Amino acid sequence: MPDNTIVIIDDEIELLNGLKTMLADEFPELKVWVSTDPDFALNTVQNQETSLVLTDIQMPHCDGFELMKKIKKIDPAVTVVMMTAYGSIEKAVDAVRGGAFDFLSKPFDYKHLYKVIRMAIERNAIIRENISLKRRFSDRVNFASFVGQSKRMRQFYDNIRAVSKTDYTVLVRGESGTGKELTAKAIHNESTRMNEPIAMINCPAIPENLLESELFGHTKGAFTGADSERIGLLVESDGGTICLDEIGDIPVSIQTKLLRFLQESEVRPLGSTKTVKVDVRIVAMTNQNLEQKIADGLFRSDLFYRLNVVTVQTPCLREIREDFPLLIQHFVQLACIEQNIPPKTVEPAVVKTLAALEWPGNVRELQNLLRRAVMYSKSEEIILKDIENMGITVIEASSTSDFRFNDIAHRPYKEAKDTIMRAFSIDYLESLLKQTQGNVTKAAAISSLSRAAFQKIMLRYKITADNFRAN
Repeated sequence: MPDNTIVIIDDEIELLNGLKTMLADEFPELKVWVSTDPDFALNTVQNQETSLVLTDIQMPHCDGFELMKKIKKIDPAVTVVMMTAYGSIEKAVDAVRGGAFDFLSKPFDYKHLYKVIRMAIERNAIIRENISLKRRFSDRVNFASFVGQSKRMRQFYDNIRAVSKTDYTVLVRGESGTGKELTAKAIHNESTRMNEPIAMINCPAIPENLLESELFGHTKGAFTGADSERIGLLVESDGGTICLDEIGDIPVSIQTKLLRFLQESEVRPLGSTKTVKVDVRIVAMTNQNLEQKIADGLFRSDLFYRLNVVTVQTPCLREIREDFPLLIQHFVQLACIEQNIPPKTVEPAVVKTLAALEWPGNVRELQNLLRRAVMYSKSEEIILKDIENMGITVIEASSTSDFRFNDIAHRPYKEAKDTIMRAFSIDYLESLLKQTQGNVTKAAAISSLSRAAFQKIMLRYKITADNFRAN
């Protein structure tokens, strides 16, 4: 049985001391806390992970049902077992219906008591493991729209997670087509506001006279055409997140009102003299040089510093060329699904050619090109000729390439893929071991693999750490 904490609450001190002594003998791994004060259980659950609470039903100041409700509100995963000297079928049913795991009658059958404790702690472990799995799955869902495992992309994912843990205003910066909107959504989905509203506003797409109303709302008659009251998105999104795309294009007049909102967390609708207090996180996005716009008098410096509490920079394709095989495979598969056609493969030389190009439109440009390649390709494989027919200058694959595309271009797909993966795995592991001077633990940490998984790959390719250690 793993190290677990249980709390026992009862108004009989002798009973508490006896239970603590017996459980210490039967379950030496358990941390057992006892008290006559129900608040002690609440404080324990609040401040440390608790597996089980045993509580009497009838107590002077707080009955067991009320205590259980408060415990479940703090941590729903805690298992609660009720105890009473006045056991009855009705109370047992009420306890289980109210969320208790089981019901124990005094005086105890100690064999049954031990059995219930074992089962309760096992139940708690399963619940917490499920919660952990759901969180890990949630991570995959939130980052499913991003593709790439290069060092730069892993750093980018870490930045999103770090920012999401705070409630700071965020400025997402990056070139056009690098996924700034997806980044803003990921920040929201990873934050404590994930279950609250999120609103996306494309600032330059809304005329100046409507953008202010869209954000802050207006009263009836505030301007010509305002036939009814409108609640702005800042109020509608109370508790959630507002994502302002291309923040550099908003008019100076609205910059002033937005600055006031960031300072005061208050909204005053157009035509109103009253303010509304709201709790909204702002995530702003831009591909422009805001510092230059400040110098040109087109953007307020005080608003810039309010927005730029935390910055997340989205990677451009030039920074993640090693992710091209994954990106191309992903976008080709996606395009096949969009076009409702069977999956296509990609000739290795195509990957090398596309990875060597400049991509001013970044991921968006690459995805659109691959959509066209899938559409125009006449076979089950996208080949260099398909790319050339689209006006792309083809770069012949060199025979000295790390992956030797020319050598494997005519092999079966699985065999070619295995050859590439073997060359990649050996080069990757040897590079890390060289960097860490044969320290497997450090190399595994850099690769984001467990030490056991890293060693398993080393064994598969007969790589020895001793060869990289200093004499």
